[in-house]
Amino acid sequence: MKNFKIVLVLSIILGLSGCANMSQTQQRTVTGGLGGAGAGALIGALAGNAGMGAAIGALAGSSGGYLYGKHKEGEQNAYEQGRRDAYNQQQQPNHQ
Repeated sequence: MKNFKIVLVLSIILGLSGCANMSQTQQRTVTGGLGGAGAGALIGALAGNAGMGAAIGALAGSSGGYLYGKHKEGEQNAYEQGRRDAYNQQQQPNHQ
């Protein structure tokens, strides 16, 4: 339980340190890592090793957050490209 409290305090401190200068993908990676560490620590504490659970949870959460962030980045890029293409199509003279 002592390890769980240490991990919890460290997670809160890292969470409060701010994400102001981070991209959305970086923010999602950190958020996933913190959430995974917290959940992993809880499950690990029940299983007898909160530190190992937190480490595994942080790795899994960070990976998931990164992949989700990259997916959302791709969606945003595709949307912006579509808007640019539509704008450019409107600006071209009509050749009929």
